[in-house]
Amino acid sequence: MAFRRSETSITDLLEIQPDVFGDTRGFFAELYNHRHFDSIGLGHLSFVQDNLSLSRKGTIRGLHFQAPPFDQGKLVSVLQGKALDVAVDIRKGSPTYGHAVAVELSAEKLNMLFVPPGFAHGFQVLSESCLFSYKCTNFYDKASEGGLMWNDPALDIPWVEDIEPILSEKDQYYPTFKEFVSPFSLETEAL
Repeated sequence: MAFRRSETSITDLLEIQPDVFGDTRGFFAELYNHRHFDSIGLGHLSFVQDNLSLSRKGTIRGLHFQAPPFDQGKLVSVLQGKALDVAVDIRKGSPTYGHAVAVELSAEKLNMLFVPPGFAHGFQVLSESCLFSYKCTNFYDKASEGGLMWNDPALDIPWVEDIEPILSEKDQYYPTFKEFVSPFSLETEAL
């Protein structure tokens, strides 16, 4: 068993692909193995909370983050369906500050994205429904929640436009990137 990591256009934001073994019965894959993550340079991660969400087509969740000291790294994957997963670099001092990366995650490909602390994260459901999994490096803390406006043109996120967006109340009122004051900087960030 092994995992392969692929760099994205933003340092530390990684797409991860597990080996998948299939036959006439179906398939088997490991979604996490500490030793194998260590071999691809992610052995320092310690996951303390797993989250699961079920959403219908068009749902957009995000763009969310937790401020220090409750900042979270997330290993995200889709267990059923597919989603456009998005991460925005909100680390002041980063050469990619304000840049977004979008990766299609699917149960068919079993690919994952590691989103380190210092990123706003969200996703758009592309299939009829989507079972989305998050492994987190820190516990959820409501008082530390923050976010960015999901459709801010300054972020240039390639949302699929022919799908009607379904949003929570709070996701409709986050600030734009221009109004946003980031609690993260490269000098204080710790994975």
